[in-house]
Amino acid sequence: MYAITGITGQVGGAAASRLLEVGARVRAIVRDVAKGDPWAERGCEVALAEMTDADALASAFADVDAVFVVIPPIFDPEPGFPEVRGVIAALSQALTQARPRRVVCLSTIGAQAAEPNLLSQLGLVERSLAMLPLPVAFLRAAWFMENAAGDVASARTGLIPSYLQPLDKPLPMVAVADIGRVAAEMLRERWVGRRVVELEGPVRVRPNEVAAAFAAALGHPVRMEAVPRAAWEATFRSAGARNPGPRARMIDGFNAGWIEFEAGQAGSTKGATGIDAVVRQLVARA
Repeated sequence: MYAITGITGQVGGAAASRLLEVGARVRAIVRDVAKGDPWAERGCEVALAEMTDADALASAFADVDAVFVVIPPIFDPEPGFPEVRGVIAALSQALTQARPRRVVCLSTIGAQAAEPNLLSQLGLVERSLAMLPLPVAFLRAAWFMENAAGDVASARTGLIPSYLQPLDKPLPMVAVADIGRVAAEMLRERWVGRRVVELEGPVRVRPNEVAAAFAAALGHPVRMEAVPRAAWEATFRSAGARNPGPRARMIDGFNAGWIEFEAGQAGSTKGATGIDAVVRQLVARA
């Protein structure tokens, strides 16, 4: 039995689907019954738990071979990241109490970076869960190719504003399908102690290549335009962010290269899905 948090999201859903495809038993951990119904129809057990409720999580994690931990994304955290610290405390208590045979946690490229930024939240997660008396693995994923979903409307106009820059700089990206596949494989493996797997796509992707993928999918020219750095935080605030600094520093890290895999590009695991396939899917769904 495999307990999956975040199953209603992209990565948790992809990992659960892969496990079901190979005949594994899955326990879907959701916040309300209605969200669990589609997974129950696919043969999953359903458990109810908030990610800050240690007792409910411990019950959901009981008697399983492995737990897949997906931290709810917090894009506009309060200073000091109190939101994720609350999740960490509940998870640590629940996992210690339930004692699953192993834990796989979705983490991120750059979790080990010293410079504070939005991804530092998952650095906190790694350092805390690594102290548990359990085999724990961290799946550090690159920038999601599916983040381009937010660019579909702009691409239809022919111009996409880009915070990733220079526009011809290859960046580590990965498709959700590859993350889900690797996560499902890791959940079924055995190891001792702490383990890290760093995952990106088959090749690194330039922002200009994202525009070219949209052009091919839409059948008209599409180009990227770099957003000046001085405008970022004001733009994020106008969209509702109260603390845009960590997000801006994260993008700085990708652009400058200090957000990178600990083992570098040469040491990362490579997925099979390219940006063209992902963009075609995003356009088809929009």
